[in-house]
Amino acid sequence: MLKNIDPLLNADVLYALCAMGHGDEVVICDANFPADSVARQTVLGKLLRIDGASAPRAIRAVLSVLPLDSFVDHPAERMEIVGDATTLPAVQREAQREVDHAEGRAVPFAPVERFAFYERAKKAYCVIATGEGRGYGCFIFKKGAELAPDAPSAEASQ
Repeated sequence: MLKNIDPLLNADVLYALCAMGHGDEVVICDANFPADSVARQTVLGKLLRIDGASAPRAIRAVLSVLPLDSFVDHPAERMEIVGDATTLPAVQREAQREVDHAEGRAVPFAPVERFAFYERAKKAYCVIATGEGRGYGCFIFKKGAELAPDAPSAEASQ
């Protein structure tokens, strides 16, 4: 057991999150998503699992170690409801609270149309399946860079 690591983060998930680079994407999906077939087409090429956890709870665990990209407009995206891009079901509202808490600021989800989401997911670094039973519990997160304390910031290098 490791100190200060969320117990939901198993060795395979931790390895993948660590191996990802700045700009790589991770998909966290519900139990209805075609996770295995999509995951086979990702960079990692295999499905990762956080079974027994809701999507928001898995997001909390992942974002406890994964910085979001601050150089893009939408580092957090959600699968939009078919025919209704603006409605946020409960699972997405709960996930939004986890993202905002992890980032210490509002980071609104950008909607991604269902079939466009599937195509984006195939190009992701990895897919993490959860035990989320509610529909539309599917999200894409773009990894950012965590600068060392003595590293120059992006603003200082300009």
